[in-house]
Amino acid sequence: MATCLYCQQDNPDDLATCQHCGMALPQQQKQRAAQRLVRFKWFVIALTIFCAIMIIWLPRSMPS
Repeated sequence: MATCLYCQQDNPDDLATCQHCGMALPQQQKQRAAQRLVRFKWFVIALTIFCAIMIIWLPRSMPS
């Protein structure tokens, strides 16, 4: 199902325009969703590595 970006209604995949509002439906919506998921996974991995490095690198207590 393709979701209209304008009215957020679900439409069959074989249509080029929304049945509800008539706007053009986005193409390759599933590919974009997969790409966003891959980007999000890499972001989480990078953030985890960054946090681990900061935990090791930063001092644990102030020297007296």
